[in-house]
Amino acid sequence: MEAVFKALADKSRRELLDQLHKSNGQTLGELCDYLDMTRQAVTKHLALLESANLVVTVKRGREKLHYLNPLPINEIYMRWIGKFEQQRVQALHNLKQAIEEKNE
Repeated sequence: MEAVFKALADKSRRELLDQLHKSNGQTLGELCDYLDMTRQAVTKHLALLESANLVVTVKRGREKLHYLNPLPINEIYMRWIGKFEQQRVQALHNLKQAIEEKNE
């Protein structure tokens, strides 16, 4: 999970993930069109995203397509966000019940 947090810490890598979320399965060239950085810099960012398992690649002929892997982000959500969200949802449910009981 540390590799995922490290990967997400950089704005450029988050932009790459956002671009893949908009249109999954892009080539390096297509991803470079959206970012103001060199091809080599994008390649390094993608390698770090791949090592964190946030991006997976598939070769199609001479092309290498990059796909967003949402599982590591979901694991972060379940561990760090979901448990806090459940308390808020329960509090809203309790508030709704109290208001409904009061109105009866």
